[in-house]
Amino acid sequence: MNTLTEDLLEPRLKSRLTERRHRGLERELSVTSQASFGTDLINLADNDYLDLANDPALKAAAQEALAQWGCSASASPLITGYRSLHRDLERALCKWLGFPHGLVWTTGYAANSALLSLLPQRGDIVLADRLIHNSMINGILRSGARLIRYRHCDLDHLEALLQEPTANGRLAFVVTETVFSMDGDYPDLAQMAKLKERYGFTWMVDEAHALGWYGPHGNGLLAEAGVTEAADIVVGTLGKALGSMGAFTLFRQETVRRYLINEAGEFIYSTYLAPPCAAAALQGITCLRDRAPQRSQWHDRSSAFRRQLQGVGLNAPHGDSPIVPIILGEVAPTLAAARALKEDAILVPAIRPPTVPAHHSRLRLSLKASFNEALQERVLDGLKPFVAQVP
Repeated sequence: MNTLTEDLLEPRLKSRLTERRHRGLERELSVTSQASFGTDLINLADNDYLDLANDPALKAAAQEALAQWGCSASASPLITGYRSLHRDLERALCKWLGFPHGLVWTTGYAANSALLSLLPQRGDIVLADRLIHNSMINGILRSGARLIRYRHCDLDHLEALLQEPTANGRLAFVVTETVFSMDGDYPDLAQMAKLKERYGFTWMVDEAHALGWYGPHGNGLLAEAGVTEAADIVVGTLGKALGSMGAFTLFRQETVRRYLINEAGEFIYSTYLAPPCAAAALQGITCLRDRAPQRSQWHDRSSAFRRQLQGVGLNAPHGDSPIVPIILGEVAPTLAAARALKEDAILVPAIRPPTVPAHHSRLRLSLKASFNEALQERVLDGLKPFVAQVP
């Protein structure tokens, strides 16, 4: 036994884990078996908003790619991992979202982290919404650029920060999500586009939770707001509404794509996205476009469900996105509520700090296109006992 590890490392780690446990914040990995998804289960935990992960068309596309290409890309993209399927997926994503250039990545975390660690540089400033995803923060901190976080969705605060002078030769980046992953809200993108025109910053937008649910062709909130052309860089996921896995980035400038291919370790040194996943995502784009006319119904259901939650005394914000947070405040009641709902065959995650701020623990409900009135009533009945826990 390594004495140093035994005497120093393990006690250090145990001490930190014990502290987490005492605060109710220790994370544990548990198996979700196929049997868990019985016919009575209401799954409001994952991000398969349009129920495409089990769609027969996506499965057939993945199976065809599996037969042709095998289970794995088996190499990084710069060796042999980049196949015709990946190229076709890039082109389809560019056409769908209205960009000339794109790249596919293994994960959204890798894409965000790579972009924001490489494009901003020391001396630049990055103005980021206070609630951006951890992957974005991780990338910005690696870049050496100055990170300034503006108040959540507060564009007056953002403009005040933009009015501060930037040294010559230094760039300003503005970074936001469209639908925020824990709050389910979104900024005024039309106003952000006006700020972009006025101040000339580089605008990077993460559409991960908006694709499929918004847009005239399911192509996101930028398209819904009519300001796609204003965005310089868009990041999206293949693993939520598209029903597959992986991620993509889209660019106005081909130079950005070439730069990432040459500099991004997350792209260069990782085995590439498995061909069956690329094929499923490619089919998913077609399915999203076909289902786009139904999106107003999904928005109406989300808005109505939030009103019902508010009507019984639960702290749920207004909105129409698929993400519906119910703020219970403290960790213990939030964990208890999630456990009780699971016993009722309603799967809802308890979200705790540091994922959300202290005293803002919540149940995070991910609605599906199939979420109808009967399911709403069952979920409401399951939630009513926790009204007393609302801060």
